[in-house]
Amino acid sequence: MSRYTSLLRYSFSRLALFPLMLWVISTLVFILLRVAPGDPVDAILGNRASDEAKDALREELGLNISLIAQYTKFIIGLLKGDLGEALANQEPVKDIIYKSLPASLELGLTALFIAIFIGLLIGFIGIVKPEGKTDLAGRLYGISTYAIPPFWAAMMAQIFFGVILGWLPVGGRFPPGMNQPQGTGFLIADSIFNKDWEALKGTIRYLLLPASTLGILLSGVFSRTIRINMAKILQSDYIQAAESRGLKKRRILLKHALPNALLPFLTIAGITIASLIGGALLIEITFSWPGLALRLQEAINQRDYPVVQGIVVVIAALVVLI
Repeated sequence: MSRYTSLLRYSFSRLALFPLMLWVISTLVFILLRVAPGDPVDAILGNRASDEAKDALREELGLNISLIAQYTKFIIGLLKGDLGEALANQEPVKDIIYKSLPASLELGLTALFIAIFIGLLIGFIGIVKPEGKTDLAGRLYGISTYAIPPFWAAMMAQIFFGVILGWLPVGGRFPPGMNQPQGTGFLIADSIFNKDWEALKGTIRYLLLPASTLGILLSGVFSRTIRINMAKILQSDYIQAAESRGLKKRRILLKHALPNALLPFLTIAGITIASLIGGALLIEITFSWPGLALRLQEAINQRDYPVVQGIVVVIAALVVLI
């Protein structure tokens, strides 16, 4: 069997599991939401509402039918591409996701670029002079950024850069009082397309602190990955052969070792992209960033079943595809 045929079989087998995985995840989310304490009717009307009003709203929202009937309706809707409507305001879940997804992607991708740049830089500098002070500092950096709780790092960044120094805003996505550029929902791209440089400046200013915080926290994983893989590859036979031919160390590192060390690095980057699609929940909540994760947290607090189910299914689908 050729390598091309093996790759095709592997790809098709993975894609064949896609519907099964989505069904399992959708079913688990449906069950867990119903098992968890709390009633969406109480969240909408409050505890002081009369039983008649609660029963009327429960019937209007379709919560008075059996769980099997609710589950069947949910699955049939998924097969048709219908994620339902929010219980609180009957807004289509598709529209909620469409409005929130660009914010999460903009934050996540910016943080990913920062993480890759810092991770590559620290990991590569450490391997140039292994077992030295720089390498030790890079290792400590990788462990520290991985161990720091995201919510604590976010609050410290807000206090230092936002409150004490006053350089950057501590929350939100766009300056209040300024007209937000319209278009794709990606404010950086929309500002450039509309040639609105003031909006671009404001967008970057609000994006910088949460994206940098998240990027620094993720960069430790990349720095450790590139450092470990580079150390292994430098012990390989072909690297020793290159050294025996008298090639300069810089050329060996850049032309021979680095491309092979990037293979597992790219795999981790792909997994990280998948996790960033949903946004970093604690980062979005701490910075009041209007992305999918913040919207998911609000929906969970409101016991808004369709919104939670829709967001989780979309995130799961994107993760599986990536």
